[in-house]
Amino acid sequence: MHPRNPNFISRLRDFARDKGGIAAVEFAAVLPFMLTAYLGGIEYGDGVAINRKVAVTTRSVADLASRYTTIKNADAAAILGASSSVIAPYDAGQLAVTVSEVSVDAQGNASIAWSDTLNGTARAKGSPITLPGGLATPGSFYILGEVKYSYTPTLGYVLTGTLNFTNQIFMSPRESASITRVNS
Repeated sequence: MHPRNPNFISRLRDFARDKGGIAAVEFAAVLPFMLTAYLGGIEYGDGVAINRKVAVTTRSVADLASRYTTIKNADAAAILGASSSVIAPYDAGQLAVTVSEVSVDAQGNASIAWSDTLNGTARAKGSPITLPGGLATPGSFYILGEVKYSYTPTLGYVLTGTLNFTNQIFMSPRESASITRVNS
């Protein structure tokens, strides 16, 4: 067929006027963007939800510990174990929780009085710690709650790798000036 053939030119005009497959072509062009936005929204939403759960878990664990006057081994296990209920429905195996008491001496120097952990590393007794402004009141005590969570997106389509969420909170003991930690 020669390009000047009237049959060829007629077919070319018909092809240019045909709109039947254009929606399929547009859908095929837009689908990757729509899929990326949808899956990215799911992954981002899960990340935001887990970050919020980490904050709530931190507050809950510190709040539970602050209600005691004396914490025994079973109490510490119950306080730390409560974190898996708070972080649910997310995997508690990715969670590291530490609860410590901070003591401020007469010179305003803060150090760890005791520390317990679940899936993490307890702070060393006597180790110094920097308090946020205004908390270094001589003779005061605080409960320090710390939570770390390693989140790996289920799909890994938009967010890849592991995201590490951390949070900490200082709370005053509620029932006494300080909380005694007893190993029994």
